[in-house]
Amino acid sequence: MAEPIDEYFTTTVASLAAPDHTDADALQGVSARRCLDVFDAQLGSRHLDLAARWLRAQGKGFYTIGSSGHESNAAVAAALRSTDPALLHYRSGGFFLARAAQVDGSDPLRDVLLGLVAATEEPISGGRHKVFGRHDLAVIPQTSTIASHLPRAVGVAFSIARARKLGVDCPWPADALAVCSFGDASANHSTAVGALNAAMHTAYQGMPMPLLFLCEDNGIGISVKTPQGWIARTYGDRAGLRYFPADGANLPEVLTVAAQAAEYVRTQRRPAFLHLRTVRLMGHAGSDYEPGYRKGDEITADYGRDPVLGTARTLIAAGVLSPQQVLDAYEAKRATVLALAAEVVDLAQLDSPRAVMTPLRDALDDAVRATESAAQAAPDPGDVAPITLAQAINRALQAVLAEHPGTMIFGEDVARKGGVYGVTRGLQAKAGSARVFDTLLDEQSILGLALGAGVSGLLPIPEIQYLAYLHNAADQIRGEGATLQFFSDRQYRNPMVVRIAGYGYQKGFGGHFHNDNSITAIRDLPGVIVASPARPDDAAAMLRSCVAAARAAGLVCLFLEPIALYHTRDLYEDGDDLWLASDTGAVVPVGRARTYGDGCDLTILTFGNGVRMSLRVARRLAARDIAARVVDLRWLSPLPLADMLAEAQSTGRVLVVDETRASGGVSEGVLTALIDHGYAGALARVASQDSFIPLGDAALQVLLSEDTIETAAISLVSGRS
Repeated sequence: MAEPIDEYFTTTVASLAAPDHTDADALQGVSARRCLDVFDAQLGSRHLDLAARWLRAQGKGFYTIGSSGHESNAAVAAALRSTDPALLHYRSGGFFLARAAQVDGSDPLRDVLLGLVAATEEPISGGRHKVFGRHDLAVIPQTSTIASHLPRAVGVAFSIARARKLGVDCPWPADALAVCSFGDASANHSTAVGALNAAMHTAYQGMPMPLLFLCEDNGIGISVKTPQGWIARTYGDRAGLRYFPADGANLPEVLTVAAQAAEYVRTQRRPAFLHLRTVRLMGHAGSDYEPGYRKGDEITADYGRDPVLGTARTLIAAGVLSPQQVLDAYEAKRATVLALAAEVVDLAQLDSPRAVMTPLRDALDDAVRATESAAQAAPDPGDVAPITLAQAINRALQAVLAEHPGTMIFGEDVARKGGVYGVTRGLQAKAGSARVFDTLLDEQSILGLALGAGVSGLLPIPEIQYLAYLHNAADQIRGEGATLQFFSDRQYRNPMVVRIAGYGYQKGFGGHFHNDNSITAIRDLPGVIVASPARPDDAAAMLRSCVAAARAAGLVCLFLEPIALYHTRDLYEDGDDLWLASDTGAVVPVGRARTYGDGCDLTILTFGNGVRMSLRVARRLAARDIAARVVDLRWLSPLPLADMLAEAQSTGRVLVVDETRASGGVSEGVLTALIDHGYAGALARVASQDSFIPLGDAALQVLLSEDTIETAAISLVSGRS
């Protein structure tokens, strides 16, 4: 079925007459060649959208959120350099095509069509998603619909200068700027608001922030209208954020204003907001029935503001093209795109779980190999004094800073104060404020900075002050960090080690937001390593493992630190110092557990605070002639499956001790993994209650206790469970 906007364009252009006298001012001082180049990208973008509709009608296309009405963003690409890193909104098809025209390489029209049909030949995601991305174009692929890529863009812009200050190779030129595009509806999301604030906050302190925010404002988000004038009212007069408005239907104006905005950002190294007024044509997506929420005259009124038609009118008025030449170019592009669509429509798609998951599997395999190799190469330092968990992490961080110049440690209170619990104390004094620094109090910005630094050649180690605070920004890990290698077929990576202070057992201090035992939001994320050390020696060794995995495999590693054990010294009695341990410089391979004892009656699988509690219980069980071995899982993703099964089979009785909640907690995954892989022995678990953690001693009523562990262990061994 013909699209109304397609018919409107051809009918309108056909009705135009070539002017008797060309309008010398029509191009507004912009060269005709420049306008023709952008027009070609606009035509390509429009016909890709029309082809997407055709493919969908054939049951062959899988993504029809198009760029129609937004094609003027091609002029923004023309105003930038091909080496300026770009993170693009899903309606920035014109930008992508114009950027590709600046670089010799594959056919971008075919690239986009390959994405539409989910073909494995698609050069960035390998058929995993339709994205605008290509490594040689410095276009970092995004699947975001809520501007979740904006914090990363802030991190990229920040890192352009910071990498050079640290003497680290950066993929972006020294005078590059970063650009991120997003819609007017997404501009209201807390992620976008936070990123804009972070950019201004950084620039306010005099630090370079060469970032161009490109808001493609079509006045509607799916079916919800943006209040007229809202974007201009909100961002038109913000201190520290230069505002550049442009009418998307006027190509020469967009080219001129975009060039001005780019020049400002590039020379001043400060953020700017380019407000591109656009329209949305052909609805939100292929399944969207636009007349269900917009009046017919509203829809047709936008046809007159079609940027492709606007460019055609300008070129005709300037005498650059005749109406017939415009139509010839339009139909020639249609023929080219449809011919390419016919070529790709039946190409192979991913056809097995293994094929789909190759980037995830390969990244994890690389991490395991890297940590196994590092473990074998770790030196023996001889006798080393035993230290606490906090001291072990601190010294390991010192070593990482010394060994890897691109390492940055940042977060809330990590610098002069050294963190709430003193874990980063003294690091800034040793490494300098360019490498260890405080951030604004916004977890989305902290993680976004890390994501941007990771793709810019740096090794970020951000700190999230408390586990509960991670939930304010979990999508930066879920939607951005974890997915990048998957949707770029590992061409882009964001290595990072996120330190998170967490869990409960702080003897009632702080209540809910300082005692959180829920890690459900991160436990099932593909492409993320979750480490959970308990002992000081493991903490140092596993931190080194995470650094090795991040550097070698580009992985996101989440490092969960049990607050209650930071400064713990004793295990059984006051003054025994048996929880202290020496950091020998070891490295723990990803996915390997640690076993205490060789008891043949019971295997206790646990982690974090549960390790200390279970060891204390095991001593009491021994007095009852019950010999238990305690297995510290250490890695919560991926679980140490081989070690779990071996230790479970050794006794035939397994008690899972889980300090997280019974519903959605770690023990659910441990039990399932054992059963799925053939364990048939006795099995039980104990976990904390499905409750938030209250203040004071009431916390102990809902957290797992040693008494509960002991009772369950006795019942299991005696056959009463």
